[in-house]
Amino acid sequence: MDKTRVAIVGFGTVGTGVARLLLDHGDRTARHAGRTLWLEAVVDVDTVRVRDVELPQGLLTDDLTRITGNPEIEVVAHVVGGVEPARTIMLKLLESGKNVVTSNKAMLAEHGPELFDRARELGRSIAFEAAVAGGIPIIANISQCLSANQLTSLRGILNGTSNFIVSQMEEHGTPYAKAVKEAQRRGYAELDPTLDVDGTDAAQKLAILAHLAFGVRVHWSQIPRVGIDKLDPADLRYARELGYRIKLLAVAKLADEGLELHVSPTLVRVGRPLAEVREAYNAISVVGDAVGQLFYHGLGAGQMPTASAVVADMIDTAVGRTGITFKTLELWSNRESPVTIRDFSKLPSRYYLRFTVEDRPGVLAQIAGVLGEHHISIASVIQHEHAPDGEANTVPLVIMTHSAVEGDAAASTKEIDRLPCVHGKSVRMRVLVD
Repeated sequence: MDKTRVAIVGFGTVGTGVARLLLDHGDRTARHAGRTLWLEAVVDVDTVRVRDVELPQGLLTDDLTRITGNPEIEVVAHVVGGVEPARTIMLKLLESGKNVVTSNKAMLAEHGPELFDRARELGRSIAFEAAVAGGIPIIANISQCLSANQLTSLRGILNGTSNFIVSQMEEHGTPYAKAVKEAQRRGYAELDPTLDVDGTDAAQKLAILAHLAFGVRVHWSQIPRVGIDKLDPADLRYARELGYRIKLLAVAKLADEGLELHVSPTLVRVGRPLAEVREAYNAISVVGDAVGQLFYHGLGAGQMPTASAVVADMIDTAVGRTGITFKTLELWSNRESPVTIRDFSKLPSRYYLRFTVEDRPGVLAQIAGVLGEHHISIASVIQHEHAPDGEANTVPLVIMTHSAVEGDAAASTKEIDRLPCVHGKSVRMRVLVD
């Protein structure tokens, strides 16, 4: 059987999983590729640390030229995290004639146009299924399988770490800090979990998906985002009382006015598929004008789901499918974007609002008055008795609104927070409606 010589750059969690699939299941990859994917070299700065896969003698090195200087290596799995030196390594691989498979969404979100332009100039290809949603083949589905459709909506839980943390808080009453530590213990969260919990990771992935689905070129930092790092367990309880669960949702929705883009904790009605996504799973709901609604669900964090996507891309690259797709799609090209991004302040939504207010007559009327001045009507109200752990003579007031504009909702809560009868900062979250 013919051989395609391959290599791996980055021998961390994902790189170890890729090596295991190539070495332990070579017969499987050969069956799908019609050739053997022969692992020629593994490059990592740490050649001493013990991993849970045994490499043949002499395969592991810290010398990148073992790959760039070997013309027989055709495909390289680039599983290096961060932006630099990942970007520089990617350019060196492309310039040495390699086709690259990467799992690095941060690098693509930051430098996609540069890297893809360079690959096109050199006649090389970049595959990146593993960069979004772990083992879910969402990149292939959006860019290839659904190409007969105009996609109109994409909503997803794109960060398995944050979903795991919220699940622990909701289902087990685990405090936020303890849930983060458990995510780290299980290998879902990094030592510094900031990018997962502040919405950055989800925004980076949404920028990639929005480009694929709608042709829009938007830098991830331009996407309005709120993370789960300030999520209060009380809001999880109130949401359940109202018949909802809170999920960190990434949303891209096409309308006549343009494309709606944002990432934020959102109330999702219990029973809807997105509301039932637990633990470290990802899920993406996609709507196309021809196919209707589709739902993808699978592990979005962890070694082997991501490694599975990397090796699948290596197979496609080895047999030539990636090269054809890469040329056809013209990803991150200089083509003018067919859609514009909508002004976030003008987006409509229903809202969940929570205030800590003085327990006396007339307070609800004051708040309702401010909301009314900003064209916001109230759908329902929850007001419990004084919470044992709350401030003396104050009670929580939870309001669900009818549809309102984001700018009005933001202005009204800012004004309400200044009322003498309101203590502390209010909580405002979007509610998924359609």
